[in-house]
Amino acid sequence: MKHVFNKVNIFGAIALVALTVGCTTTTQTQNKENLLIAAGFKVIIPKTATQQQKLQTLPAGKVSSVQKDGRICYVFPDAPNNQAYVGGAQQYQTYKQLRLANQLSNENLEAAEIRQENEMNLGAWGGWGGWGGWGGVGFVGRR
Repeated sequence: MKHVFNKVNIFGAIALVALTVGCTTTTQTQNKENLLIAAGFKVIIPKTATQQQKLQTLPAGKVSSVQKDGRICYVFPDAPNNQAYVGGAQQYQTYKQLRLANQLSNENLEAAEIRQENEMNLGAWGGWGGWGGWGGVGFVGRR
């Protein structure tokens, strides 16, 4: 029964990885947008053709600094949805702090997943009887 459970876990993990890889780009963009909103960025919809052209020229998936009326704004374009996330220096600093905290959180999650996977793999050795399953020849009690 234990072996069946381990096989189900392994197949489940493989399916989860495949799903995660397929959604990584969308998830990363959505995560970035969520962090921008949490940092105080505002969603701006371009109203003129000139504004729409500027939106199209900004690098996708990246926060860019733009000078407007003598001050610097930070803009994250979302061209497919015809909008942009715009904030000032304070919002950009908050965004960078949130991004760092999120990255550390993700690294902790990955470490926990690796630890769990290693524990599952070590448990699989139990089916072979561990090191003692080799009969202990030459390992224990040798003089």
